Order: sequence, then C-alpha cells, then structure tokens
Amino acid sequence: MLLINTDNEDIWKVYNVMDNKLLDLEVRVPNTRFCGSSKGWLIFVEDNFAVTLVNPFFRVRGRTEKQNSVIHLPPVWHFRKSDHFDYYVHKAVISADPLLNANECIVLVITEPFYQLAFIRLGKDSTWTYVDWRIRGRGFAEVVFLEGKLYGVQSRNRVLSCEINTRFHSGLKLAANKFQTNYWAKNYLVCSKEKGLLLVHRLMDFEGGRHTTKFVVYKLNFNKRKWTEIDTLGDVALFVGDNSSFFVAAFRGCLPNCVYFSHDSDCNEEVLGADGPRDFGVYDIKNKRFLTIDTTYVSTLAKMSKQPPIWIVPTFQL
Repeated sequence: MLLINTDNEDIWKVYNVMDNKLLDLEVRVPNTRFCGSSKGWLIFVEDNFAVTLVNPFFRVRGRTEKQNSVIHLPPVWHFRKSDHFDYYVHKAVISADPLLNANECIVLVITEPFYQLAFIRLGKDSTWTYVDWRIRGRGFAEVVFLEGKLYGVQSRNRVLSCEINTRFHSGLKLAANKFQTNYWAKNYLVCSKEKGLLLVHRLMDFEGGRHTTKFVVYKLNFNKRKWTEIDTLGDVALFVGDNSSFFVAAFRGCLPNCVYFSHDSDCNEEVLGADGPRDFGVYDIKNKRFLTIDTTYVSTLAKMSKQPPIWIVPTFQL
C-alpha cells in the first residue's frame, strides 16, 4: 500500500499497488513527514522531538477509532530547536508489532546529530540508549533487524551489527567490509530468511531537480563479509523509500524482479522542496530500465502531496 497525503490536513488516501487501485477508504494520521513504516505502523517525530507510533488502519475515516492506535515515546536527544524536527530522525524501524508482541518490540532510530543509532524497548525503558557515540558509530543510512541482530549500513557500504537483548548491547561489530564505488548512491538494506541480506544502491541526479537514474543490488556473503552484485531479485518485488524496505511475492499482483521506489529523504534534499514529491516509479533490475505503469491519477495525487508518500504493509485484512 502507498499512503498519499491530501489537501485535507490529516487525511491520507490509500493506493493498492497490487491491484493498481485507489481504495475507497482514507486514514487519519498527522500531516507530517514519516521517518519510518514498519510492521504496519508509521513512525514520526513531534515538535518536542518525541517519537510517536501510529497505526493508520486503526484510524480509518468514517469508522470507530480503535484503542491504542497511537503510542508515544520519549524525545530523542537534541542540542537545539529546529523548524525541521520531522526530519531530525532519518529512519526508524521496529522489531515487532507493539500491540501483538510488545515484550519483543524494540524501536530503533537513525538520528541527528551525526546519523547515530539509538533504541528503546517498549514498556521497559524510559529513555533512549545510544549504541555508540564514537566516530565509528556515526553516518548510518539504513538499519534492519535480522535473526535477533540489528544491521546498519554506513558510507562506503560498510555494515556493522550488534545484539540487543537488554538495555545493554553487545557493541558494534563488523558484518561487511566497505567497498568503493565510482558513484554516489543512497543505501537501503532489505532482508529475509530466504534471501539473506541485500544492499540496494539508488543512484540519483540532482541537476534540474532530483531524479533516480539506476538501481544496483548486492547480496552479502556473511562468512567472507563481502558484497556481490546480483542481477535478479527472482520472483519478488522490492519496495524502498522512507519505509523499512520489504519484499512482496510477484504473484500477488506486483511485477517480479522490480524495485518500486518512492520519493524519500536524502542528505542532498533533506526537506521536501516546493515542487513536492517527484522521484518515484518502478525499475526493472534484470533489464536495467524504468517501466511505465498506468497510474496517472495516483501519480498526479502524489505530486500534489504536501508530504512524501510512504509504503506500508497492513498486518491484517482491510
């Protein structure tokens, strides 16, 4: 699903990419930039730098709002006020559903200053724990949970990992050696037990306005700590953006071997410009080309949005 902000303040429309259809329902969530979409929940930062989780499908317009649709967390550490507080957390992810599996739910963020990692255990911690204040613990672009560990990718594609079992953690350890490329790219991590850990490079050009030019995908060999480029995703589609990256089986209506991408935050254009979101589409990994999808109405809505659209996977039948 793709959530698209409307002119009606806190009302967002829902686009089902599998059916190529704008659903006949709207959700009521804040008119803000979301720094995460994970396990069916959206994550955002309030003006006091508090982190908040909201389940949009508990807040469908015209229906009774379900209990516990909003979960408030303490503020992240900040050294000054900012008009762009909603961009202070670069990315956020949760390890488990905060209602269905609260005891296992860890909220992990990449936050200013210096794009550092911090986490909080739902219902157990009253403050955020920062994983590493040293230089080696800075500059993260993306983070995921895989088999009880967190993995975070930094510049030059180096990946560090650590275990979080209590308020204390095992410390950052090298999971993948860095490697140099001859281009700048935004990094995404996506994982599954079947496909392991993938690194997705999104190449962008900012001349005349931001636009994506290419995607390159690598797979991690955990034993050698080495990335290898792959030219196929198999029978799945991959969704990237401000959301936690995820796979969807192609037989469910998505095109196989493709990356569906949305306009998201990046270090060159942290705040959405006056032109609104423009950089979204579908990229065929195997044939290395962009696809033209008949989504004219949805594309028009997205370009008119005041906030970046965001992918989300509902955890129950709508």
